[in-house]
This record gives sequence, C-alpha cells and structure tokens, in this order.
Amino acid sequence: MRPSHLLVLALAIAGCSAPISVVPGSAPPPRASGHLVIVGGGGTPDAVVERMIALAGGPGARAIVLPQASSRPEAGAESETFWKEKGLAHVASLDLSDPDAARTAIESADLIWFPGGDQSRLMEAIEKAGVAGAIRARYAAGAVVGGTSAGAAVMSPTMIVGGETADLTVVRSGSVAIVNGLGLFPGTIVDQHFLKRQRFNRLLSTVLEHPDLVGIGIDEKTAIVVAGTGFEVLGESGVLVVDARGTAKPESGASGRPAQGTAKLTLLRQGMKYDIAVAHER
Repeated sequence: MRPSHLLVLALAIAGCSAPISVVPGSAPPPRASGHLVIVGGGGTPDAVVERMIALAGGPGARAIVLPQASSRPEAGAESETFWKEKGLAHVASLDLSDPDAARTAIESADLIWFPGGDQSRLMEAIEKAGVAGAIRARYAAGAVVGGTSAGAAVMSPTMIVGGETADLTVVRSGSVAIVNGLGLFPGTIVDQHFLKRQRFNRLLSTVLEHPDLVGIGIDEKTAIVVAGTGFEVLGESGVLVVDARGTAKPESGASGRPAQGTAKLTLLRQGMKYDIAVAHER
C-alpha cells in the first residue's frame, strides 16, 4: 500500500530552549543492507515474527538474543524459548561478560534481537562490553536487527529514557531526558507503547527540540520494518510520524519554556509505507 498522510497538523507553541547535546557518528553506513524490525511493545504479532525470520534467511537462520534490558535472570532463556517455538533452530542468549566471544557471535548472527526492559540498562551493557560497533557493522552487512519496547528505543541515534517520569501533560523544552542510542536508524527518534501510554507530548517535545530528527511513535502490538530510509507498518495498531524538519533549532538558555515549532503528523496503519528521505524532499 502506498504512503498515506491521514493526519497533518501545524503546531505552533510559544517558546523554545537549547538542544540537548547528542554525540554524532553513531550511525552505520547510510546504505546498510540489513533490516530493522522495531516493535512498540505489548507483544509481537505472529506476522511480525514471520517477517523477521524470512528476512533473516528462514528457520535455519542464526539468532542471538541480548536480554540485558531486563534485570530478570531468566529473560534470556525465555526469549530463546520464544524464538525456538516460532521455528528458529539456532538461538543463543548473548553473555556480554566475555566481549570477545560476544563480538564473534554478533559477527555470525543473521538475526539480533533485543527484548524489553530498561533501554538505559541495555545501552549501558552494550557500551561496557564495547559491542555497539559490531552490532552496527552486522546490520550494515545484512543482518536483521529487531527489538521490542526498550529494544525499540535503542534503535535511533537519540534515545528517550526515563519511562513515565516525563510530564505527559505539557509540550515543553527540557521535559524529556534523552541519551545516545545505537544509531541504527539515522535521523530518527523512536518512541514505543506510543498510543497505549499516551506519549505524544513527550515525543513532540523532543522533536521540537531536535527538529532535524523525525519522531516515530510505535504503538503496542505494532512494528515497523525498516529498509534504508523507509519503512512499512505491520501489526494491530498505528504508527505516528512527527516531522518538524524545517523548523528552526531552539535558542540557548530557555529550558523549561513551552516548546514551539511546526510539525507534520502522519498516522500510518498496517501495510502503509513511509520514507523519511522522500518525505523531506516534498
């Protein structure tokens, strides 16, 4: 199905603030040959699982799970069981305590999966082990990298953290904590559990502070399948794209004020497609 802009709004809200510093250079080569499958949490539909397995090469694909977003010791084993029950024969939970062995496993993986939990916990574990570069390189070389909930949040170069600590009742600069993510989907900010947990205000606040980045809010039981700069929506609910490119970057020294800017909103459903590069050219 062709892209469909179901909802377009111009938003102008008084005030602005200094952007939060984001470390550049976290993106893989711009023409990565792999795919991202980014799930909004709340369960991964069978159609999404089937697409991931097909993209990874079928039931014989080699899959690894990075369960470090969870503090539960059994999280890795549970995820292994999930994938084996869905038809994958070769699944292993990655132990990051041995970075060299972890990098070797990543380099041979066809499917890399991040289950849910706390995205800050996951990124800290990845950075401590020094395997972020290996994950980016494997994606660039053709692997499927997927994640749900916290595993979705780490996909973009700028990652929203703090869960429900953000004030969801305002659109205000400095109201949302962000850090660096893996940078697998350059030019974006990914948010998850989006409609279910009413996270529009926090994504809009972040995008207006960083108008060069496109916000992608993915609801529960819904996913986007990314190839290059474009993606397709799969699942039961919707995906909201918040695009403020063209809005001036905030001035410095005004954190805490209401944010301002103009954003185009595009609501996408099952089967619809969107390309952030093409949309910017229009």
